[in-house]
Amino acid sequence: MEMWGMKKYKIQSKMNAPEAQTKCIVRLLVYHTCVNLPLMVLSYPVFTWMGMSCKLPLPSWKVVAFQIASFLILEDFIFYWGHRILHTKWLYKHIHSVHHEYATPFGLTSEYAHPAEILFLGFATFFGPIITGPHLFTTWLWMIIRVLETVEAHCGYDFPWSLSKIFPLYGGADFHDYHHRLLYTKSGNYASTFTYMDWIFGTDKGYRKLKSLKQGTEVSEEFLVRNMLDETQEDKTS
Repeated sequence: MEMWGMKKYKIQSKMNAPEAQTKCIVRLLVYHTCVNLPLMVLSYPVFTWMGMSCKLPLPSWKVVAFQIASFLILEDFIFYWGHRILHTKWLYKHIHSVHHEYATPFGLTSEYAHPAEILFLGFATFFGPIITGPHLFTTWLWMIIRVLETVEAHCGYDFPWSLSKIFPLYGGADFHDYHHRLLYTKSGNYASTFTYMDWIFGTDKGYRKLKSLKQGTEVSEEFLVRNMLDETQEDKTS
């Protein structure tokens, strides 16, 4: 993207070294082979037991749209609480800190995590299809949407055409990038797709403060984040 003149849309100026990108790719190949693939194989009998069909005709677009919308809401709710639990001191240190090795995320880091976290938060993605038993087509479409959403949230670019600019409740890359820049247990912005859960429970206060401080100032967002992080660390020490 930098080669294509996209750098002006990059949220952080820092770049990941080729070694860091290679480490991420190798780890993901291992995870997809040893964790995700067995999980998908084991999930098939569960889905069929719950009523998943592979037969024609395909479900109507209204049924598909309603189920996908329901999956998004369910996944976001479960992910919020699961993610927030992972930011408690012990779980963050021993499990979730793996995902936060990349303070400057890029698309592939969306799935870079401890195997226990993959299983734990993966439950949020599978919960909707498990309890409803949708058509295989709907399940595939849901998985595609979920992967594209999490890759976009970790891409590190805030484009003018991003969904967050069209749908105010959609978090997107800017919302989640803030979460990665604050490497401690109470960084906020825990939801996966939408912003209302963080707003309701007040876990987006730091992010909203950053946005209010940035308005009408020439100071870079990264400078403001560093200052806010310093203030938070001082509060914790005192």
